Amino acid sequence: MNQAGFKRLSSIVAGFRGRKIAVFGDMMLDRYIKGSVKRISPEAPVPVVRVTSESTVCGGSANVAVNIAALGAVPSLISVTGKDAAAAEFRALLGKSGISPAFLIRDENFPTIEKTRVIAEHQQVVRFDRETPANMSHAARKAALAALEAELKAGCQAVILSDYGKGLLEPGTIRAAIEMSLKRRVPVFVDPKVEHFQLYRGVSCITPNTLEAFGGMRLTPRDGQEAAEKLGREILAKLACRSLLITQGEHGMTLFKRDGASVRSTHIPTRAVEVFDVTGAGDTVISTLALTWAAGASPEEAATAANFAAGIVVGKLGTASVTSEELLDSARSWIKTA
Repeated sequence: MNQAGFKRLSSIVAGFRGRKIAVFGDMMLDRYIKGSVKRISPEAPVPVVRVTSESTVCGGSANVAVNIAALGAVPSLISVTGKDAAAAEFRALLGKSGISPAFLIRDENFPTIEKTRVIAEHQQVVRFDRETPANMSHAARKAALAALEAELKAGCQAVILSDYGKGLLEPGTIRAAIEMSLKRRVPVFVDPKVEHFQLYRGVSCITPNTLEAFGGMRLTPRDGQEAAEKLGREILAKLACRSLLITQGEHGMTLFKRDGASVRSTHIPTRAVEVFDVTGAGDTVISTLALTWAAGASPEEAATAANFAAGIVVGKLGTASVTSEELLDSARSWIKTA
């Protein structure tokens, strides 16, 4: 990125304020139990963690919404929770982030999803999950789709499908959500689940990581940019998407975009940063990508902004978000060190 590119990004970021982005997908509470380890348990060969703090943050699609709000836009979070204490805790957390819980569907047979991570000395020791995706009712999915349709009619400017495979996004709701969005010419962005990969036909952009991309195409993973280039073209041909962004960890990202009858690829390298935690990095990528695109950026500009945001969030411990100021600071720093 040069000075002209930074000026353009600054103009796009200034347009984030007030933009309405619908986030449709699986949400979960991310709990963190942090402490220190001084000894091994005499009961079993496991570390004894002396707890020093506990916290809870929004995870899954709710983290996508938090990222959008942190960037200055207005997320409409559409998801399903239970009728339990965890759901009440969720609503309080969303309120602190300025996110309305108006489109959260409550299903009494579906316990709110919780993921608890035990972290000692900046290292995750264990994670345990509370979830029963099969308990989500058809009525809850139907109500969520009705909420999405209402937000499309109200003028949302992009739709993000945040698929964690926890019950909301199944074949019927995926097809319905895409169809109703494209009918109104609203761009659709997908953070995919491998088992649903080939259902995301015709969307504006899908953002798998390398393993998800190979897995979604039922192919054996291969290393190297040449393999990624071939894979990207196969995915665009299979799914008929407008674009594809394969995230490649420390190797950056590669954007594939239709250009008439051909496909053009753009590799976006990452900058060396100290990685503390990749939890939620995909949420940051898709939220930044969709919002930047909705604010008038080209696919290349949106992918570049998403790359900057990813580099910021992996330097933070735990599920985290990025502000518009941090995004611009990262771009400015890139220019200085390029």
